[in-house]
Amino acid sequence: MKANAVLDYLKACRKKHLDTLIRYASFPSISAQSSHAGDMRACSDWLRNHCESIGLSARLVETPGHPVVMATTRRISRSGSAKDRPHFVLYGHYDVQPPEPLELWKSDPFKPTVRQGALFARGASDNKGQHLAHLNAIEAYLRTGTPLPCDVTFLIEGEEEVGSDHLPKVVRKHRRELACDAMVISDTGMPSRECPALTYSLRGLAALEIHVQGPDRDLHSGLYGGAVNNPAMALAQVLAQVRDARGRIVIPGFYDGVRPLTAVERGHARRLPHSPEAIRKMLGVPALFGEQGYTEYEQRTARPTFEINGLTSGYQGEGSKTIIPSWASAKITMRLVPGQNPAKIKEAACRYLQSICPPSVRLTLKKGHDGEPYWVDPTGPTSAACLRALEKAFGKPPVLLREGGSIPIVNTFSRELGVDVLLLGLALPDDNLHSPNEKFDLENYYRGSVLSAELWPELAISTKG
Repeated sequence: MKANAVLDYLKACRKKHLDTLIRYASFPSISAQSSHAGDMRACSDWLRNHCESIGLSARLVETPGHPVVMATTRRISRSGSAKDRPHFVLYGHYDVQPPEPLELWKSDPFKPTVRQGALFARGASDNKGQHLAHLNAIEAYLRTGTPLPCDVTFLIEGEEEVGSDHLPKVVRKHRRELACDAMVISDTGMPSRECPALTYSLRGLAALEIHVQGPDRDLHSGLYGGAVNNPAMALAQVLAQVRDARGRIVIPGFYDGVRPLTAVERGHARRLPHSPEAIRKMLGVPALFGEQGYTEYEQRTARPTFEINGLTSGYQGEGSKTIIPSWASAKITMRLVPGQNPAKIKEAACRYLQSICPPSVRLTLKKGHDGEPYWVDPTGPTSAACLRALEKAFGKPPVLLREGGSIPIVNTFSRELGVDVLLLGLALPDDNLHSPNEKFDLENYYRGSVLSAELWPELAISTKG
């Protein structure tokens, strides 16, 4: 960078960029609630105008739901055409989660408030502040006349919090425009300010709903108890046979294809500031439990699971009602890791559950949504570029991180565009994403812009290999 002009600009504009984030986070852009449709439109309009104001070519791409904001440097580039320069796409979302329960907020979720070195507002961290940090970096390049070594296109949607139903079609329709060398997403996190991270793996998801039918109506437990199998008991017994005492799932074929952790991965995992005892206390449980032979971090990020999300049966009202319930049901999700196929895992789970169902009840299964696991080579050239940029921005050796959650749109991008998706999260563990008192650490906001400024030259170099 020419005489650090970009970094000097970012340092001088901290107050301005904070004001921009405050304005952005003040929009109640709640995609899940139709009453906020006007706020969604106002927020997307503001974002498009902001992108244009910093020198990007921006427009709204309409969908049957909320619009996607697309903004790019390509049309204003003075050093090379779009064809002979590396091109990267930055994804984010301007929609936010509902703020309820409001009584648990210490300040209005849509009147952003600075305290204790953080900005408290719904969407401050998830995801407005994270992608705005990247916009600030591009602004610095353009305003200082510093040549970008690549082109950058921003793809910022308004439906991430409700499933991104319309985004895949947008990506397919604009595939040529979005053709790139890699994608960058800052919508994950890092363990601490002192531990910047590249997330290289996400768990996938496979959902099932189990229904166990007994008698065609609720029965008097005194008259029929002991002669009719209780569907709630039958379901409990079926589910209890899924996991053994060592925490291992016994469904045949469940672990087929699971990739073992490499020595490099285990080495990075050992550097993470995780304390099982601190997590136990934070969660309020008497002890942690997981598949034996793996650390707590590996159990919740690198191993697959079978989770009961909900159980329903019988009388739930005040007092008692002496019945044998007619039916029982459970909602299940299985978290999957790289190497597992959601469709195959659901088939294997259905076969096993049917095979252990007692003949005195009828078991039916409804297959739900799924999402593939994601993995990018942590030793590849684009990953190495990210690690170099992280260390420059944060002044600390970065780590490689696995996330236990799922971001289905990541696989859509990887599949449709055929590129690595690089996850450079800026959120801290206590940023309260999806919870009351969501915040974004302001030092991470500013450092995120520096990261972005350092990232594009590093990524551009990685494409020349």
